Amino acid sequence: MPRVAQALWLSAPGRGEIRTAPLPPPGADEVLVRTLYSGVSRGTESLVFRGGVPESQYEAMRAPFQEGEFPAPVKYGYLNVGVVEEGPAGLRGRTVFCLSPHQTHYVVPAGAVTPVPDAVPAARAVLAGTVETAVNAVWDAAPLLGDRIAVVGGGMVGSAVAAVLARFPAARVQLVDADPARAATAAALGVPFASPGAARGDCDLVVHASATEEGLTRALELLAPEGMVIELSWYGDRRVVLPLGESFHSRRLTVRSSQVGAIAPTRRGRRSFADRLGLALELLADPAFDALITGESAFAELPSVLPRLASGALPALCHRIRYPAADAPATDGQ
Repeated sequence: MPRVAQALWLSAPGRGEIRTAPLPPPGADEVLVRTLYSGVSRGTESLVFRGGVPESQYEAMRAPFQEGEFPAPVKYGYLNVGVVEEGPAGLRGRTVFCLSPHQTHYVVPAGAVTPVPDAVPAARAVLAGTVETAVNAVWDAAPLLGDRIAVVGGGMVGSAVAAVLARFPAARVQLVDADPARAATAAALGVPFASPGAARGDCDLVVHASATEEGLTRALELLAPEGMVIELSWYGDRRVVLPLGESFHSRRLTVRSSQVGAIAPTRRGRRSFADRLGLALELLADPAFDALITGESAFAELPSVLPRLASGALPALCHRIRYPAADAPATDGQ
Protein backbone atom coordinates (compact mmCIF):
# COMPACT_ATOMS: atom_id res chain seq x y z
CA MET A 1 0.00 0.00 0.00
CA PRO A 2 1.48 3.39 -0.96
CA ARG A 3 2.25 5.81 1.83
CA VAL A 4 1.63 8.86 -0.32
CA ALA A 5 -1.61 10.08 -1.84
CA GLN A 6 -2.60 12.34 -4.72
CA ALA A 7 -5.07 15.11 -3.87
CA LEU A 8 -6.81 17.94 -5.70
CA TRP A 9 -5.92 21.38 -4.31
CA LEU A 10 -7.20 24.81 -5.34
CA SER A 11 -3.89 26.65 -5.51
CA ALA A 12 -5.62 29.97 -6.27
CA PRO A 13 -9.18 31.01 -7.18
CA GLY A 14 -9.87 29.52 -10.58
CA ARG A 15 -6.89 27.16 -10.61
CA GLY A 16 -6.65 23.55 -9.44
CA GLU A 17 -3.71 21.18 -9.31
CA ILE A 18 -2.97 17.65 -8.14
CA ARG A 19 -0.44 17.47 -5.32
CA THR A 20 1.32 14.59 -3.60
CA ALA A 21 0.77 14.31 0.15
CA PRO A 22 2.21 11.94 2.77
CA LEU A 23 -0.18 9.28 3.99
CA PRO A 24 0.17 8.50 7.69
CA PRO A 25 -0.43 4.97 8.98
CA PRO A 26 -3.90 4.66 10.53
CA GLY A 27 -4.17 4.67 14.31
CA ALA A 28 -6.13 2.19 16.40
CA ASP A 29 -9.49 3.89 15.72
CA GLU A 30 -8.77 5.06 12.18
CA VAL A 31 -9.19 3.67 8.67
CA LEU A 32 -7.17 3.91 5.50
CA VAL A 33 -9.50 4.28 2.52
CA ARG A 34 -8.67 3.77 -1.16
CA THR A 35 -10.97 6.03 -3.19
CA LEU A 36 -13.10 4.56 -5.97
CA TYR A 37 -15.20 7.62 -6.87
CA SER A 38 -15.78 11.17 -5.73
CA GLY A 39 -18.45 13.61 -6.82
CA VAL A 40 -18.29 17.30 -7.72
CA SER A 41 -21.36 19.22 -6.59
CA ARG A 42 -21.37 21.88 -9.28
CA GLY A 43 -23.08 24.61 -7.24
CA THR A 44 -21.05 24.71 -4.03
CA GLU A 45 -17.75 23.49 -5.42
CA SER A 46 -17.89 25.91 -8.36
CA LEU A 47 -18.44 28.75 -5.92
CA VAL A 48 -15.43 27.59 -3.87
CA PHE A 49 -13.39 27.19 -7.06
CA ARG A 50 -14.12 30.78 -8.09
CA GLY A 51 -13.16 32.09 -4.63
CA GLY A 52 -16.73 33.19 -3.90
CA VAL A 53 -16.98 32.15 -0.23
CA PRO A 54 -17.50 35.35 1.80
CA GLU A 55 -14.98 35.88 4.59
CA SER A 56 -17.77 35.88 7.18
CA GLN A 57 -18.59 32.27 6.16
CA TYR A 58 -15.11 30.78 6.05
CA GLU A 59 -15.67 28.73 9.19
CA ALA A 60 -19.27 27.73 8.41
CA MET A 61 -18.29 26.52 4.93
CA ARG A 62 -15.40 24.32 6.02
CA ALA A 63 -15.67 20.75 4.78
CA PRO A 64 -15.10 18.12 7.50
CA PHE A 65 -11.65 17.09 6.22
CA GLN A 66 -10.69 20.30 4.46
CA GLU A 67 -7.05 21.38 4.52
CA GLY A 68 -5.93 24.95 3.96
CA GLU A 69 -8.08 28.06 4.18
CA PHE A 70 -10.44 29.95 1.89
CA PRO A 71 -10.07 31.32 -0.66
CA ALA A 72 -6.85 29.36 -1.39
CA PRO A 73 -4.79 27.27 -1.24
CA VAL A 74 -7.43 24.84 -0.05
CA LYS A 75 -8.27 21.14 -0.41
CA TYR A 76 -12.06 20.92 -0.58
CA GLY A 77 -14.71 18.29 -1.30
CA TYR A 78 -17.22 16.09 0.53
CA LEU A 79 -18.56 13.32 -1.73
CA ASN A 80 -16.18 10.35 -1.58
CA VAL A 81 -16.68 6.59 -1.89
CA GLY A 82 -13.89 4.11 -1.35
CA VAL A 83 -12.80 0.77 0.08
CA VAL A 84 -11.34 0.41 3.57
CA GLU A 85 -7.85 -1.08 3.17
CA GLU A 86 -6.73 -0.89 6.81
CA GLY A 87 -8.67 -0.43 10.04
CA PRO A 88 -11.02 -2.28 12.37
CA ALA A 89 -11.88 -5.80 11.26
CA GLY A 90 -15.57 -4.96 10.81
CA LEU A 91 -14.72 -2.30 8.21
CA ARG A 92 -11.81 -3.83 6.28
CA GLY A 93 -12.85 -4.55 2.71
CA ARG A 94 -16.10 -2.59 3.04
CA THR A 95 -17.20 0.05 0.56
CA VAL A 96 -17.83 3.26 2.51
CA PHE A 97 -18.98 6.83 2.01
CA CYS A 98 -17.04 9.69 3.60
CA LEU A 99 -17.22 13.49 3.57
CA SER A 100 -13.67 13.61 2.26
CA PRO A 101 -12.08 15.74 -0.48
CA HIS A 102 -10.89 14.49 -3.87
CA GLN A 103 -7.91 12.28 -2.94
CA THR A 104 -6.69 8.83 -3.99
CA HIS A 105 -6.20 7.54 -0.40
CA TYR A 106 -6.93 9.08 2.98
CA VAL A 107 -6.85 8.31 6.70
CA VAL A 108 -9.82 9.37 8.85
CA PRO A 109 -11.44 8.27 12.12
CA ALA A 110 -13.37 5.02 11.71
CA GLY A 111 -16.53 6.82 12.85
CA ALA A 112 -16.27 9.20 9.87
CA VAL A 113 -17.06 6.50 7.31
CA THR A 114 -20.45 4.94 6.65
CA PRO A 115 -20.74 1.50 5.03
CA VAL A 116 -22.60 1.57 1.73
CA PRO A 117 -25.56 -0.86 1.65
CA ASP A 118 -25.15 -3.85 -0.62
CA ALA A 119 -28.10 -2.65 -2.72
CA VAL A 120 -26.33 0.64 -3.60
CA PRO A 121 -23.57 0.58 -6.25
CA ALA A 122 -20.41 2.45 -5.26
CA ALA A 123 -20.70 4.63 -8.36
CA ARG A 124 -24.13 5.87 -7.21
CA ALA A 125 -23.17 6.26 -3.56
CA VAL A 126 -21.29 9.50 -4.33
CA LEU A 127 -24.76 11.10 -4.20
CA ALA A 128 -25.17 10.31 -0.50
CA GLY A 129 -24.25 13.80 0.69
CA THR A 130 -26.66 15.41 -1.78
CA VAL A 131 -29.55 13.12 -0.89
CA GLU A 132 -28.75 13.74 2.79
CA THR A 133 -29.25 17.47 2.10
CA ALA A 134 -32.57 16.62 0.46
CA VAL A 135 -33.64 14.54 3.48
CA ASN A 136 -32.87 17.45 5.80
CA ALA A 137 -34.78 19.86 3.56
CA VAL A 138 -37.85 17.61 3.61
CA TRP A 139 -37.59 17.37 7.40
CA ASP A 140 -37.47 21.20 7.52
CA ALA A 141 -40.38 21.52 5.10
CA ALA A 142 -42.54 18.97 6.98
CA PRO A 143 -45.00 18.38 4.11
CA LEU A 144 -48.47 17.10 4.87
CA LEU A 145 -50.54 14.47 3.11
CA GLY A 146 -51.89 15.86 -0.15
CA ASP A 147 -49.75 19.02 -0.17
CA ARG A 148 -49.26 20.92 -3.43
CA ILE A 149 -45.49 21.35 -3.78
CA ALA A 150 -43.11 22.90 -6.28
CA VAL A 151 -39.33 22.62 -6.32
CA VAL A 152 -37.86 25.62 -8.15
CA GLY A 153 -34.39 24.87 -9.49
CA GLY A 154 -33.56 21.55 -11.13
CA GLY A 155 -29.90 21.42 -10.18
CA MET A 156 -28.32 18.62 -8.21
CA VAL A 157 -29.91 19.47 -4.85
CA GLY A 158 -33.27 20.61 -6.22
CA SER A 159 -33.65 17.45 -8.30
CA ALA A 160 -32.76 15.30 -5.30
CA VAL A 161 -35.39 17.09 -3.18
CA ALA A 162 -38.00 16.62 -5.91
CA ALA A 163 -37.17 12.91 -6.14
CA VAL A 164 -37.62 12.46 -2.38
CA LEU A 165 -40.85 14.48 -2.28
CA ALA A 166 -42.29 12.62 -5.26
CA ARG A 167 -42.36 9.52 -3.07
CA PHE A 168 -44.43 11.31 -0.42
CA PRO A 169 -48.02 9.97 -0.27
CA ALA A 170 -50.67 11.89 -2.24
CA ALA A 171 -48.49 14.97 -2.75
CA ARG A 172 -48.66 16.99 -5.97
CA VAL A 173 -44.99 17.64 -6.79
CA GLN A 174 -43.55 19.56 -9.71
CA LEU A 175 -39.93 20.35 -10.64
CA VAL A 176 -39.61 23.86 -12.11
CA ASP A 177 -36.60 25.04 -14.09
CA ALA A 178 -35.83 27.54 -16.85
CA ASP A 179 -33.70 24.96 -18.69
CA PRO A 180 -35.94 22.67 -20.77
CA ALA A 181 -33.18 20.03 -20.72
CA ARG A 182 -34.04 19.42 -17.04
CA ALA A 183 -37.31 17.84 -18.21
CA ALA A 184 -35.43 14.65 -19.04
CA THR A 185 -33.93 14.53 -15.55
CA ALA A 186 -37.37 15.06 -14.01
CA ALA A 187 -38.85 12.27 -16.13
CA ALA A 188 -36.09 9.86 -15.06
CA LEU A 189 -36.79 10.74 -11.43
CA GLY A 190 -40.54 10.28 -11.87
CA VAL A 191 -41.36 13.96 -11.25
CA PRO A 192 -43.59 16.20 -13.44
CA PHE A 193 -41.69 19.14 -14.98
CA ALA A 194 -42.64 22.70 -15.90
CA SER A 195 -40.99 25.89 -17.06
CA PRO A 196 -41.30 28.84 -14.62
CA GLY A 197 -44.10 30.38 -16.66
CA ALA A 198 -46.10 27.15 -16.89
CA ALA A 199 -45.68 26.02 -13.28
CA ARG A 200 -48.82 25.28 -11.27
CA GLY A 201 -49.45 27.75 -8.48
CA ASP A 202 -51.53 27.70 -5.30
CA CYS A 203 -48.77 25.72 -3.59
CA ASP A 204 -48.73 24.95 0.10
CA LEU A 205 -44.96 24.60 -0.06
CA VAL A 206 -42.19 25.62 -2.46
CA VAL A 207 -38.59 24.48 -2.08
CA HIS A 208 -36.24 26.94 -3.78
CA ALA A 209 -32.86 25.72 -5.05
CA SER A 210 -32.09 27.75 -8.18
CA ALA A 211 -29.66 30.19 -6.50
CA THR A 212 -31.16 33.06 -8.54
CA GLU A 213 -33.25 36.11 -7.65
CA GLU A 214 -35.67 35.21 -10.42
CA GLY A 215 -36.16 31.73 -9.03
CA LEU A 216 -36.81 32.97 -5.51
CA THR A 217 -39.27 35.57 -6.78
CA ARG A 218 -41.11 32.90 -8.77
CA ALA A 219 -41.15 30.62 -5.72
CA LEU A 220 -43.03 33.31 -3.77
CA GLU A 221 -45.46 33.82 -6.66
CA LEU A 222 -46.33 30.11 -6.73
CA LEU A 223 -47.43 30.05 -3.08
CA ALA A 224 -50.99 29.90 -1.86
CA PRO A 225 -51.89 32.34 0.94
CA GLU A 226 -49.95 31.46 4.12
CA GLY A 227 -47.68 29.17 2.13
CA MET A 228 -43.98 28.71 2.81
CA VAL A 229 -40.76 28.79 0.80
CA ILE A 230 -37.92 26.61 2.05
CA GLU A 231 -34.75 28.35 0.84
CA LEU A 232 -31.98 25.88 0.00
CA SER A 233 -29.91 28.13 -2.25
CA TRP A 234 -26.63 29.51 -0.99
CA TYR A 235 -25.54 32.68 -2.75
CA GLY A 236 -22.00 33.03 -1.40
CA ASP A 237 -20.91 36.66 -1.64
CA ARG A 238 -23.82 37.74 -3.88
CA ARG A 239 -26.63 39.99 -2.63
CA VAL A 240 -30.19 39.00 -3.47
CA VAL A 241 -33.16 41.33 -3.92
CA LEU A 242 -36.40 39.86 -2.58
CA PRO A 243 -39.85 41.36 -3.33
CA LEU A 244 -41.24 41.79 0.18
CA GLY A 245 -43.69 44.46 -0.91
CA GLU A 246 -46.77 43.90 -3.06
CA SER A 247 -48.79 41.01 -1.59
CA PHE A 248 -46.07 39.42 0.55
CA HIS A 249 -47.58 40.58 3.85
CA SER A 250 -51.26 40.45 2.92
CA ARG A 251 -50.82 36.82 1.83
CA ARG A 252 -48.85 36.08 5.02
CA LEU A 253 -46.06 34.27 3.20
CA THR A 254 -43.04 32.69 4.92
CA VAL A 255 -39.44 32.25 3.74
CA ARG A 256 -37.43 29.83 5.83
CA SER A 257 -33.85 28.67 5.39
CA SER A 258 -32.66 25.06 5.41
CA GLN A 259 -29.01 24.06 5.69
CA VAL A 260 -27.49 20.62 6.02
CA GLY A 261 -24.96 21.68 8.68
CA ALA A 262 -27.59 21.11 11.41
CA ILE A 263 -30.32 18.51 11.82
CA ALA A 264 -33.78 19.96 11.15
CA PRO A 265 -35.24 21.21 14.49
CA THR A 266 -38.21 18.84 14.27
CA ARG A 267 -35.82 15.84 14.26
CA ARG A 268 -32.84 17.16 16.21
CA GLY A 269 -33.71 15.41 19.48
CA ARG A 270 -34.39 12.06 17.84
CA ARG A 271 -32.05 11.75 14.84
CA SER A 272 -28.27 11.97 14.56
CA PHE A 273 -26.12 12.90 11.58
CA ALA A 274 -25.39 9.19 11.19
CA ASP A 275 -29.13 8.43 11.09
CA ARG A 276 -29.67 11.06 8.41
CA LEU A 277 -26.82 9.83 6.23
CA GLY A 278 -27.91 6.23 6.69
CA LEU A 279 -31.40 7.13 5.48
CA ALA A 280 -29.93 8.88 2.43
CA LEU A 281 -27.94 5.79 1.54
CA GLU A 282 -31.04 3.61 1.90
CA LEU A 283 -32.92 5.87 -0.54
CA LEU A 284 -30.09 5.48 -3.06
CA ALA A 285 -31.07 1.86 -3.62
CA ASP A 286 -33.49 3.37 -6.18
CA PRO A 287 -31.72 3.44 -9.58
CA ALA A 288 -33.74 6.53 -10.56
CA PHE A 289 -31.13 8.61 -8.73
CA ASP A 290 -28.60 7.73 -11.46
CA ALA A 291 -30.20 10.59 -13.39
CA LEU A 292 -28.40 13.03 -11.08
CA ILE A 293 -24.99 11.86 -12.35
CA THR A 294 -24.56 13.61 -15.68
CA GLY A 295 -20.89 12.99 -16.49
CA GLU A 296 -17.70 11.27 -15.45
CA SER A 297 -13.99 12.06 -15.72
CA ALA A 298 -10.78 10.45 -14.56
CA PHE A 299 -9.14 11.86 -11.43
CA ALA A 300 -6.13 13.07 -13.45
CA GLU A 301 -8.49 15.27 -15.51
CA LEU A 302 -9.99 17.04 -12.49
CA PRO A 303 -7.87 20.24 -12.68
CA SER A 304 -9.11 20.84 -16.24
CA VAL A 305 -12.67 19.71 -15.51
CA LEU A 306 -13.31 22.16 -12.64
CA PRO A 307 -12.97 25.37 -14.72
CA ARG A 308 -15.40 23.97 -17.29
CA LEU A 309 -17.90 23.08 -14.58
CA ALA A 310 -17.57 26.49 -12.93
CA SER A 311 -18.08 28.36 -16.22
CA GLY A 312 -20.98 26.21 -17.36
CA ALA A 313 -19.08 25.02 -20.43
CA LEU A 314 -19.55 21.50 -19.05
CA PRO A 315 -23.22 21.26 -18.00
CA ALA A 316 -23.67 19.02 -15.00
CA LEU A 317 -25.68 18.09 -11.96
CA CYS A 318 -23.24 15.78 -10.18
CA HIS A 319 -20.03 15.14 -12.12
CA ARG A 320 -18.46 11.88 -11.01
CA ILE A 321 -14.70 11.45 -10.72
CA ARG A 322 -13.33 7.96 -11.33
CA TYR A 323 -10.11 6.86 -9.63
CA PRO A 324 -7.67 4.17 -10.83
CA ALA A 325 -8.88 1.90 -8.02
CA ALA A 326 -12.36 1.82 -9.59
CA ASP A 327 -10.91 0.02 -12.62
CA ALA A 328 -9.04 -2.56 -10.54
CA PRO A 329 -10.75 -5.89 -9.69
CA ALA A 330 -12.21 -5.98 -6.18
CA THR A 331 -10.63 -8.41 -3.74
CA ASP A 332 -13.15 -8.13 -0.88
CA GLY A 333 -16.34 -6.31 0.10
CA GLN A 334 -18.65 -4.66 -2.41
